[in-house]
Amino acid sequence: MKNLSKYLNNVVAAFVVLIVFLLIIPLPTFILDFLFIFQLGLSLVILMMSMYVKEPLEFSIFPTLLLVTTMFRLGLNISSTRSILTNSGYAGEVVKVFGEFVIRGDVVVGLVIFLIIVLVQFLVITKGSERVAEVSARFTLDAMPGKQMAIDADLNSGIITEEEAKLRRSKIQREAAFYGAMDGASKFVKGDSIMSIVVTVINLVGGIVIGAITKVPDVWNTYSVATVGDGLMSQVPALLISVSTGMIVTRSSAEDDLNTDFKKQFLSQPRVLIISGVALLFLMFIGFPPVQLILLSSMLIGCGIILSRSEKKPAVSDAEAGEGQPSEEIVSEAAYYRNIDNLYGLLNVEQLRIEFGYSLISLVDESSGGNFLDRVVMFRKQYAMDMGMIIPPVQLKDSSRINPNQYSICIKGEEVAKGDILIDHFLGLAPSEKEDVIDGIETIEPAFGIKAKWISAEQKVKAELLGYTLIDPVSVIITHLSEVIKSHAYEILNRAEINNMLENLKKSNPAIVNDTVPAIISVSDLQKVLSKLLQEDVPIKDLETILETLGDYGQKIKDTDMLTEYVRQALKRTISRKFTEANQMKVISLDPGVENMIMGAVKKLDNGSYLALDQQSIQKIITATTEQVDKIKELVQTPVILTSPIVRVYFKKLIDQFYPNIVVLSFSEIDTQIQIQALGNIAL
Repeated sequence: MKNLSKYLNNVVAAFVVLIVFLLIIPLPTFILDFLFIFQLGLSLVILMMSMYVKEPLEFSIFPTLLLVTTMFRLGLNISSTRSILTNSGYAGEVVKVFGEFVIRGDVVVGLVIFLIIVLVQFLVITKGSERVAEVSARFTLDAMPGKQMAIDADLNSGIITEEEAKLRRSKIQREAAFYGAMDGASKFVKGDSIMSIVVTVINLVGGIVIGAITKVPDVWNTYSVATVGDGLMSQVPALLISVSTGMIVTRSSAEDDLNTDFKKQFLSQPRVLIISGVALLFLMFIGFPPVQLILLSSMLIGCGIILSRSEKKPAVSDAEAGEGQPSEEIVSEAAYYRNIDNLYGLLNVEQLRIEFGYSLISLVDESSGGNFLDRVVMFRKQYAMDMGMIIPPVQLKDSSRINPNQYSICIKGEEVAKGDILIDHFLGLAPSEKEDVIDGIETIEPAFGIKAKWISAEQKVKAELLGYTLIDPVSVIITHLSEVIKSHAYEILNRAEINNMLENLKKSNPAIVNDTVPAIISVSDLQKVLSKLLQEDVPIKDLETILETLGDYGQKIKDTDMLTEYVRQALKRTISRKFTEANQMKVISLDPGVENMIMGAVKKLDNGSYLALDQQSIQKIITATTEQVDKIKELVQTPVILTSPIVRVYFKKLIDQFYPNIVVLSFSEIDTQIQIQALGNIAL
């Protein structure tokens, strides 16, 4: 069995070698008969295959098969021509019988019929198939970027999974390769048709010349019969293959096989069949044969009436079935919500949603050239690389509750930010207040609250020359969305995403996941730790180190605040890199006296601790902090306050009420290679 399988794997190679032999070695006529019949059978199989496939990729070997069959047909042409010219016009029984059957004693009629078949094959089917293949290849390649973006959009919106996206991308690439191959393979069909005509002329002229020289009687009849038979044995399979080519390249959008599509579309409109049948009857008045007309029109009208009745029966049966019980038909909104299951659909809350006024829809609509979805996809990718968290799909909706030029960013169904956009303008940021001289509509940049202007497209060049930073409308929304997500990432991180992250880590290090979760720390506590890290803009990409640290301290410590502090210390290289420039960190230190005051006000509980500091002390600390931050705000973009490890978490909670954007680090969170430059000291 193994040997048989091994031989079958080489059938195609052996077949191609046979074709080469056909070009060189003279074959006996009984072998030619067999190969002619085999060629005709193979052509019929290909024709049937092309009719029953639902899409071209189900017959993806067709371009290669087209080339092989073309070579096979040309090889048979050469072999049969050799036999005709060297064997007194005899090239086997198949050629002889086929030629005599078509000619029927009249050579001229036979040659005319043969010429018509050749012209139909060459001028109509082959040329048409070649053109369709060429256009399909061009359109398929042109449509590839759009299809790729559509897949990314579906993946971003959660319609398809990553695996489905890979399959669809692979299918697009295969389609492009298929149509490209068909474009080239169709040229072989065209060349084959031309070569068949040339071979036919050679057979006829060469045979007559040879016969005249050798004075064979009935030269004309003998060689014409052989020529027509051989030509038709070549052209009929070529005709079938050409038809197959046309079917394959024109069925790129079909959902079912040819028979199913025909039945669905032609029998779905009974009225059309009845009207067509009645119209046929009127052709009797212009002299058409009545018997055939009545027969065909009766078939059409009868079929239409039967289909019409079959469509009405389900409606009647449904009406009868509804007697005595409530109808399933929805007659109003109130009737729809009587079903309690439909009410649960109203409880779903999207993690992230952006609502757009109707004037901004063109920014999102891909058919109008909008690239908003692509920008969102790229932001999700970048955020995953930077922070180690996958942002959930962003739901995009149009809304009538906001102004036409507004957009609203919602998290878990509630609005957290909004902005105004002028779609035909650019948001301009002036180099300085003194240099803000260009005319525009005053506004506030929504992401950072900077004064800006909406500048028209006509003034774009002038604004750029004056040093303005110009931002297109899509970039304004994307920037605002990114800042909102960064500041609320700790809210968006849910347990479902935690489980996805753990499953991803299991692929590379299953031991750390199995040993830590839930044996030492639960998924809910892990979520709290990761959320606290994200809240202070600390990446959670190194989940392996985070779990190792929690595994070391989680059995003894149950306070998630303290566990987070130990994790931060383990991630000190990550934290140092994020808040350091040129290997140097500019900080404000916290006076030991302030630290002692804070630690003296910490109250311990069974499940954690809290800061119980009096209002006067809080006011003093905030005032001193404000003074130091104001001193260095021109020197550093993001102020960093440096404390001892035990105080950091309590000082951060205290200062967050007044300065949520200030970074508070401990000495244990800074890499030893980082140079610390103290620009101030918070003291009472």
